[in-house]
Order: sequence, then C-alpha cells, then structure tokens
Amino acid sequence: MSRLRSGQWLAITAGGLIFAALVGIAVCLIALHRLSDARRVVVDRLDPASVASARYLGALLNEETGLRGFELAGRESFLLPYVTGSRDATAARRRLQQIADTGDVPGLDEDLRDVGVASSSWHLLYADPVILTVRAKGAGAKALPSLNAGKAQFDQVRAAFAQLDDNVAERRRAVRARLRHAATAATAAVIFTAALLLLAALVAGVTLRRTVSNPLSRLARDARRIARGDFDHPVAVSGPRDIQGLSTDVESMRRRIIAELEVVNRARAQLEEQTVDLQRSNAELEQFAYVASHDLQEPLRKVASFTGMLQHRYQGQLDERADQYIDFAVDGAKRMQVLINDLLAFSRVGRVGTEEKLLEMDDVAADAVGNLGAAIEESGAEIVVEGPLPTVRGDRSLLTALLQNLFANAVKFRGEEAPRVTLSVAPTTAADAGDGDGARKSYTFTIADNGIGVAPRYADRIFVIFQRLHPKEEYGGTGIGLAMCRKIVEFHGGRIWLEPVDEDEHASAGATFHFTLPVPEEDPPA
Repeated sequence: MSRLRSGQWLAITAGGLIFAALVGIAVCLIALHRLSDARRVVVDRLDPASVASARYLGALLNEETGLRGFELAGRESFLLPYVTGSRDATAARRRLQQIADTGDVPGLDEDLRDVGVASSSWHLLYADPVILTVRAKGAGAKALPSLNAGKAQFDQVRAAFAQLDDNVAERRRAVRARLRHAATAATAAVIFTAALLLLAALVAGVTLRRTVSNPLSRLARDARRIARGDFDHPVAVSGPRDIQGLSTDVESMRRRIIAELEVVNRARAQLEEQTVDLQRSNAELEQFAYVASHDLQEPLRKVASFTGMLQHRYQGQLDERADQYIDFAVDGAKRMQVLINDLLAFSRVGRVGTEEKLLEMDDVAADAVGNLGAAIEESGAEIVVEGPLPTVRGDRSLLTALLQNLFANAVKFRGEEAPRVTLSVAPTTAADAGDGDGARKSYTFTIADNGIGVAPRYADRIFVIFQRLHPKEEYGGTGIGLAMCRKIVEFHGGRIWLEPVDEDEHASAGATFHFTLPVPEEDPPA
C-alpha cells in the first residue's frame, strides 16, 4: 500500500472496473451474436425454406390438376394451371436453391436434387407425353400413358417433398433449440455481467476504503484533535505514499506548533513578569504623581510666593544684578509650577476622572476656542470650524484639551501673518486608518494652520514628551502638549500624525495635523 499513491490506487480500481465491464460486454456480445445467428437461420433460412417447399409442391399439384383436365377434355384452356404451376414451381425451386447455396440448412441441396429428379421424371415420363398425345390424337386416345404410371411418378415427387419437409422440420427443431439455448445464454450473460460489475464495484469500494478513505479519515480525525488543542496527540502515518507524506507534514506541523507554543509560553511568562514590573512601575509613577501634586507643590508655592514678595517689596532697592537674580528665581518657580501641572495632567490622561459619553464635537471645539479667547484676541487669530462636526464617544475634558493644545500651538507658532486655523473632518480612508483602525470605521479630523510649520525630519519627534524644537526664550512651553495630544487620541482608540511636506516647503506650508476617532457604536460595551 505504501509504495503507491492514492491516484495510482484510484487508477487501479478504475482499471479493474473497466476490465470487468469489458469482459461482461464481451460475454454479452458473444451470447447476443449466437442468439442473432440462430434467429437469422430460423427467420431467414428455415421458415422461407418451408414456405418455398410448400409453394413448390403446390405448383406441381397445380400442374398435375391442369394436366388431368387437359387429358380428359383435350382443351388447351385446361393447361393454364399447368403453365402457371410450372412458372411458380421454377420460382420456388430457385428460392430453395438460393437457401441451399447459403449452407445454413445442411442436406437441403441433396433433398432439392431428389425433388428435381422426381419432378423431371414425372414431366418426362408422363406429363410431356400426355400433352403431346392429346394435342396429336385428341382426348381419350389409346396411346395415352397409363394413369397409374403417372400417379406412381407423382407419388415419387410427393415422397421427395416429404423427405425435404422432414429434413427442414428436423433442422428447424434443432435450430430453435439452439435459439432457446442462445436466449438462455444471453440472459445468463447479462446476469453474469451485472454480477461481475457489482462484484468489481464492491471490490473497488473496499479497496479504496482500505487504501484511501480509512487513512484519510484517520488523518482528518488526528487533525481535528490537534485543531481542538490536543497537541500531544501524534499523527498516525499510514496509507498510500502521498497520504503518508501528508501525514508526515501534519506531524511536522504539530511538532512545530508544540515548539512554537513552548516559545510563546516562555514569552508569555516573560511578559507576565514584565507586566508585574510595569504594574509596579505604574504604581510608583502614581505615587510620584501624588507626591508631585501634594509634597512638591507646597514648597514650590512657598518659593514662588516669597520670591514674588521679595521682588514686589525690594524691586529697585537693590542693585541691578540682585533684581535680575530675583527675576530668575520668580520665573523658574513659575515655570516649575507649569511643568509640574502639565506633567500631572499628562500622567492622569485615561486614568483619573475620565467619563466617556456621546459628545458633539462642535460643542467640544467651541469650548476649546473659548478657553483660548485671550490668546486669540491678542494674536488676532482666526479659527474656522468647518462643520457640522460628527458625534463621537469620549471624555469631554480630554477632547477639549486635545483641540485646545492643537489650536494653541497653531496660534503660538505663527508666522508674520495673522494665524488662521481650520478644523475639518472626513471619513477615514484605508491609507489613513493605520494598522490598528482598519477593522473599525473612524472619522479623520484635520487641523491646518499657516504658521512656521514643522520640518519633516521632526515629524515623529514632536510627539515625544519634553521634546522641544525651539529655545524656551523664543517660544514658551514645556514640551508636553503634543505628547499629551497623542496620549489622548490613543486613549480614545485613534492615532495622530503630522502631514508630511517637502523639506524646503515646510516654512511656507504651515502645519497640518490629522487624528482619528472611532465612529461610536450603537451599543458600546460596558
């Protein structure tokens, strides 16, 4: 079994079925040929021979009847049956001779010769002399042959015909027996062929079941057990060569899966350890945030308060350098407070005080613009919201902070012209969806300005916390704003990116930020 492929086994069984069918067809054809041959002899030879013999004898009887009437009356009209019978006898004899020449009726040629001899003797010794005498001397002449002699001659004709009919009847009985035997043989051949084909189909089915179906069933059963998670169950290798190869491949796949599972289990164990470490680190960060919000804020407020009082009370009473030092201290304390507040806000994104609900982004944008009222009035900025904006699910304060930071950056990093900021939205395209949003519909929000722009080489750096592209003396800030924007967007299941521009055009093209927010589901999970 293992030396052949399943296709070769299929070919072998198909060949066996075809061979059995050919044998059965050959047997049936032989039986049908014999049946046809016997039927042909009966229908085309013996039955026509019996009919021709009867016609032949009937024609001779007509001749005898016409001859007797002519002999008694001497009238030529009485010879008409004789003439007609002579013509019919010639036709019947010709037909019998044709049948005899085929050889299908043995002895018919000799019987026909005997009939011809007896008929010729009757014609020569009785019929012809009677006709000549009556025509020469008239009816009742003493020179006419004896009626007894004529009767004796015709009795020989009858005896010859009787022998011919007996031989034809005997041959007909023999051929009919052969016909019945051939019909029985044909029936037996059909039954034999059907039984042979049934047996061949049964053998083919058993062979295919043992050689192909059973090994495939075992392989499928083993594969299902493996698919259900029983990776320790070995795959049995049996059957034809190609099925053995397939079984070997499945077994190799099972072993590979086991090896990969071991690697995954080890990686999962490491990941769990790292998760524990990360949880501990997050707890430490939360503790740090608590300390920063309570323990650091209080002394920092004291420093800022007293340095402010020192600046207010003693401004101008000390030398110029002392006033400069006091200004440095006051500015550092204020920037430290802003930095700590921004850092606390960054650490609390998605962790503290979040409440997700359906929000109209038009209202969120209005809140962000209202919070920046003073900066917008001071800079003469124009913020255009191309609405209506869609409804999303999220935290209002976080989304307001997101738009506020992006608007504030557009106003702060302005060029020579008055700032102009545009907010628009469109359905997310496949190119913008990214790897994580492809399976869920989203909205893509776009914020474009006419400011100084961002060089393409800094497109990813600007979203890293504490990363600044300009000195703090030139543009204020802590470097946390865009990092917080990315954290807010990712917390809501979206992504944010800077639209790339050419290196030489970024200063004149402004900056264009895109971020995605998922389309809210009808029944969101709790």
